[in-house]
Amino acid sequence: MGESQASTSKVRNLIPSWFTGLTPSAVWIKIRLGSKIKKITARFNDLVTQKDQLNLKENSSPRLIKRREIPLSTSVVTEDHIYDRGEVAEALLQLLMSDKYSDDALTKVNVILILGMGGIGKTTLAQLVYNDKKVQSFFDMKAWACVSQDFDVAMVTKTILQSMSSGYCDGNDLNSLQVKLKEQLYGKRFLVILDDVWNENYNDWILLCTPLEVGAPRSSIIVTTSNQEVSSMMGTVKVPPLQLEVLSNDACLSILSQHALDARDFNVHPDLKDIGEEIVGRCKGLPLAVKTVGGLLRSKQDHEEWKKVLKSEIWDIPEERSGIAPTLMLSYHNLPSHLKRCFAYCSILPKDYEFEENEVVLLWMAEGLIQTLQEEKELEDLDIEYFRNLLSRSLFQQSRINKSRFLMHDLINDLAQSVAGNTCFRMEDRVEGSQQGNISMKARHSSYFGSKYDVTKKFEVFSKLTSLRTFLPLILPNPGNGYLTHHVPLELVPKFRCLRMLSFNGYRITELSDSISDLKHLRYLNLSKTRIRGLPESITTLYNLQTLLLANCHCLKKLPSMFRNLVNLRHLDIAGATCLEEMPIQIGRLTCLQTLSNLVLGKDNCYEVKELGPLKHIQGTLRISRLENIMEAKDAKDAELIKKPKVSVLWLEWSTSIDKSKDSTSELEVLNGLRPHNALVELVIRETKGNAYIVGKLELKPRVT
Repeated sequence: MGESQASTSKVRNLIPSWFTGLTPSAVWIKIRLGSKIKKITARFNDLVTQKDQLNLKENSSPRLIKRREIPLSTSVVTEDHIYDRGEVAEALLQLLMSDKYSDDALTKVNVILILGMGGIGKTTLAQLVYNDKKVQSFFDMKAWACVSQDFDVAMVTKTILQSMSSGYCDGNDLNSLQVKLKEQLYGKRFLVILDDVWNENYNDWILLCTPLEVGAPRSSIIVTTSNQEVSSMMGTVKVPPLQLEVLSNDACLSILSQHALDARDFNVHPDLKDIGEEIVGRCKGLPLAVKTVGGLLRSKQDHEEWKKVLKSEIWDIPEERSGIAPTLMLSYHNLPSHLKRCFAYCSILPKDYEFEENEVVLLWMAEGLIQTLQEEKELEDLDIEYFRNLLSRSLFQQSRINKSRFLMHDLINDLAQSVAGNTCFRMEDRVEGSQQGNISMKARHSSYFGSKYDVTKKFEVFSKLTSLRTFLPLILPNPGNGYLTHHVPLELVPKFRCLRMLSFNGYRITELSDSISDLKHLRYLNLSKTRIRGLPESITTLYNLQTLLLANCHCLKKLPSMFRNLVNLRHLDIAGATCLEEMPIQIGRLTCLQTLSNLVLGKDNCYEVKELGPLKHIQGTLRISRLENIMEAKDAKDAELIKKPKVSVLWLEWSTSIDKSKDSTSELEVLNGLRPHNALVELVIRETKGNAYIVGKLELKPRVT
């Protein structure tokens, strides 16, 4: 018996301790728990499905939204698109060109206020007058400035000066800017439009107007605002403000037919006119609301579709609960689920912030918001499709100043913030004095305005947001010269283990910590316009990285030797990285690359140009520099540029003068080997000769898409 017990004890000693826990009772408990977990998971999945079907939001107590129902100036309009405003426009023209209000003060500038509620068409009226032929000939100079909430006198002055002088103005010193503006306007009759003004500080207004007083008699300033207090502060007793009223139903019906049916009326679709009149009635004379619904119904000619829009329960949501006009919420409600996610993510973009298409779609891709179900479609193609879909629905608008940039007007921005709830936050909106506690632990995506000196205290709010996925600084006042506390890149950011999107764009940082490798989920890294000299070798373990932006990193000399390990990299931008000596070896293994802004050929690796061969998805602009390092002309042919139809612009550069002692046919052979696809739009060949450049540029016939 003793021997038996001793034997059992020895056997037990050979069994791992964790295995001894599998007693019959323990096994039974685990089976029961497993069954319960399966039921809970199934129930949870069912609730998620119902939540999506009912368009419910996760936040139980929606935050208060600043009510600013104001459109932004986004494009120049023509008289054909102005409805029911002819008399008001004519009255405004009379005010501009009449001397009625300047006979007793010839040196004073007329100030004309356009006042009205948000979405009523103040900006559109101002644009109509601004582009009128009589105005063009009457005034010597014109300028347009979208002011919005941040009434920065220096920035507004700079905008006016740049518009007047048709050029870029360096510096933000107010005194220098106002002296230049005063010189520019002296003795000239000018028109300045200040659009979307909210500032009530009288001293700011006086300071802004100081250099404008030197203009010729009958110079004018037109101010659009929704704020009655602004009107009282900026206006004059002599010139009463123009108060805009709501549009008539007939005018709104014309707007609806234009945006929904691309027609002036309902003659082609008479069956939709009655329901169109009902929809217009619910818009209550607001042209922005009609335009938004029209974009929603665009190309939909089925009566039931229009009826569904009309009878949608979302019309009945009280404004005090939704915080936005029901019509705008409706435009969100009818988005496909994939576009809803993309749109909500855009709530991290500040009001009035102008962005490029590529800027936003790369963020969407980094957050996993783009999912392709068709193998033949690239993520980038879907990105563009998503973006242009939101643009066509009037959720994005084209910038009036730069046609390649876009923005969200304030109402749409409020809508995005509302639907995003607590998952997205902008530091400036959420952190105001003692309100730091308002930031939810659920926050996943953040943005903030960068400044010249960003110190540790500014980022205390991030200390508990361990699940953060987006860290995005925006609008640095002087990109490339912003100072960021070392605490952020070296201590704070490495704690965000869930981070997918990280940007230090514009800061004077010189290095990254080796701990960057801990951010295993990182997909987007923007170090553009930094002073970075090199990247840590550990960055090559970030296998999920899709986008690496190093544009204008003038101090960058080399990339990590194991760069080829970033097998999921799709976009590498090193444009302007003029000190980069060469590309790392075997870059041809990065077969997912879509963007390669520059292939720098090194002296010691003459085969680098061949690495282009496997990169079959390269598109857009491709630059190949230091071509003098190609030793064998046949290597150029192996780059297989002729098989890359998506390359639209090709730059071929020699960094030194062509050696006349060499066989002159070798350069020609290199050029023949680098023969591009017939779809190429532009070819540029450049040779450095001393400190000068010899450039040959050939613009080819654009391809038909």
